Amino acid sequence: MNRFALARREAAFCLLLTLLYFVAWYGSAYFIPEDLELWDLPLWFLLSCILMPLLFIGLCALMVDRLFVDIPLDSEVPPYES
Repeated sequence: MNRFALARREAAFCLLLTLLYFVAWYGSAYFIPEDLELWDLPLWFLLSCILMPLLFIGLCALMVDRLFVDIPLDSEVPPYES
């Protein structure tokens, strides 16, 4: 596969994961009632600032491990000799 196509595919996965993180953060920060608590912390804070980043760090590591392809970074065409 072309390395530019791979880069485009990997960038699309990164953008998708970023948008998913934003939607999850926004939903957990603004749609959970303020009076719900867990371990004396507001639930919205616990989800949006502690658990959600840990979950998405794990998802990012999983995405890099499973979906990203190791490609050589040197040029495929040898440079012209002078």
